[in-house]
Amino acid sequence: MRVVIAEDLFLLRDGLTHLLREHGFDIVAAVEDGPALLHALRTEAPDVAVVDIRLPPSFTDDGLRAALAARQERPGLPILLLSQYVEPLYARELLADEAGAIGYLLKDRVSDAGRFVEAVRQVASGGTVLDPHVVSRLLVRSTARGTVDALTDRERDVLGLMAEGRSNSAISQRLYISESAVTKHTASIFAKLDLPVSNDDNRRVLAVLAYLNR
Repeated sequence: MRVVIAEDLFLLRDGLTHLLREHGFDIVAAVEDGPALLHALRTEAPDVAVVDIRLPPSFTDDGLRAALAARQERPGLPILLLSQYVEPLYARELLADEAGAIGYLLKDRVSDAGRFVEAVRQVASGGTVLDPHVVSRLLVRSTARGTVDALTDRERDVLGLMAEGRSNSAISQRLYISESAVTKHTASIFAKLDLPVSNDDNRRVLAVLAYLNR
């Protein structure tokens, strides 16, 4: 699996490179600024990119902007964003194209090598992975706007865990309910969010996006 890494801190960039190589990834580019990232995404055609949001030259949102530009040219390009802080606006911008294959993790999650590598694989395969702290901030804002009034508290719990990329089995274990109960809650969520019938994976992504962006 071909990977592009964009991180301005040398030690973290080098650490990510070594970690992913140890798990069988092919690092085709490891860059330190926004322009170099966009060039690498255009020329290397990676299977997934691991991108720090705040890159030189401005140290604001150069990484995100490069990722968005690349996804406009190649819809669905898998991008896993890394950030030191929870920045809901940035998460919403990447979620807005509804193409899936996205992730947003806080940098301290990288210390858990197993979870980080799994997140990279999940995003590369088209999944959505959001850090629980990011999800919490997004859900608070959504609830404050009254956009999820139709969902019960339990349905919000299920959808919040779904947004973290958890399977029905993992959700059932976390909430101490049966998998069949999770399936029923999920079907109710789909109905209340007025999502058309399609394959389950696609509807799960659309449900998360509808929940976070309405």
